[in-house]
Amino acid sequence: MTRYACGIEYDGHGFLGFQTQAQEPTIQDCLEKAIAKVANHKVRLICSGRTDTGVSATAQVIHFDTESERTSYQWIMGINTNLPKGISILWIKQVSEDFHARFSAIQRSYQYTILNRWVRPALNRHSVTWEMLLLDEKKMHKAAQYLLGKHDFNAFRSSICQSKTPIKTINSISVTREGNKVIMNVAASGFLHHMIRNIIGTLIPIGRGEKNIETMLRILESKDRTKAGVTAAPNGLSFNTVKYPKKFCLPEGPIPDHLEPCHEN
Repeated sequence: MTRYACGIEYDGHGFLGFQTQAQEPTIQDCLEKAIAKVANHKVRLICSGRTDTGVSATAQVIHFDTESERTSYQWIMGINTNLPKGISILWIKQVSEDFHARFSAIQRSYQYTILNRWVRPALNRHSVTWEMLLLDEKKMHKAAQYLLGKHDFNAFRSSICQSKTPIKTINSISVTREGNKVIMNVAASGFLHHMIRNIIGTLIPIGRGEKNIETMLRILESKDRTKAGVTAAPNGLSFNTVKYPKKFCLPEGPIPDHLEPCHEN
């Protein structure tokens, strides 16, 4: 059996999240069916991080095992031909047996985009969350800095989260403005279920001026989900990058121009 890692992008609108479930369509089901047609056998894939209904990804990573031999071009073109238009394979690379898309990852990053104007969006409305009241992104950024480092994030954890521990480490978090868009970028070792959407739901009232900056610290220290804001909409949330140890020689962003041979020991 040969193990392959793949980079994929998808528009979460119209899919019921990544993970296979009774209802369809899901990203995983579509990918497994498309890969199986090229491999000529059933496959089971693993992803670097599951996403919820409506959440998109620009650089998700998966792996699967196969006995079939194909060129990279044949894999990519064959799989994409059999995928719905909302999902695309960006790159594929043979990896060692010790690679695991989920457990080998050392950092994941997400981006959340808020369209901040008083008129509702018509274009790209599934890729942004709309907030009509003016947000102070500088206050939101300052509040978000309380979340840096290793903490118990129980206050931002959904009731159905399956993680064994609420302890996570946020390596970087920023809130910036680009025209009428307010954008949060966050990178961490891992995330709890709905953690980012609950953080955004807490930051928005701070941006509106309804809560002060120190509210974020008090909520974090409370470890009480009822103290935090509402869960923000999935629109606007995108799984951006995954970082792996250098020995696997995988790209950290979206589609690369080419993949260099790995010379790591």
